[in-house]
Amino acid sequence: MRRHRVAVIDDDESVRTALVRLFRSVDFETFAFASARAFLGEFRDLALDCVVLDLQMPEMTGLDLQRYLKMVYPGLALPVVMITAHDEPGTCESCLAAGVAAYMRKPVESTELVAEVRKLVRADTAERAGRA
Repeated sequence: MRRHRVAVIDDDESVRTALVRLFRSVDFETFAFASARAFLGEFRDLALDCVVLDLQMPEMTGLDLQRYLKMVYPGLALPVVMITAHDEPGTCESCLAAGVAAYMRKPVESTELVAEVRKLVRADTAERAGRA
């Protein structure tokens, strides 16, 4: 059985590095991207199980990326956890309306983030098995 695969997309190198270490420490195969555009260049080849995505990034925000993925790949079943240090009124609702599976505020508690990703991966795996 293959390890679950998670992508971490955050323009802050220290956050990205910490999240990669966190997910690798719990045996996730982890891929890191400094921008939404870098992620878009590779994501179709990665067979991901989940994405942890920063909301505030230059050029293309996390919400812009989520909306783009839903528009271009309408059948894509890829759970996304949106994380942000800039929580503003209505932001969570906008993210959830765009199809984000979970919304978390930074600083994110590592055990809560891992638990959320594990829950989403299990649910997605069960859903795919049900369709098979």
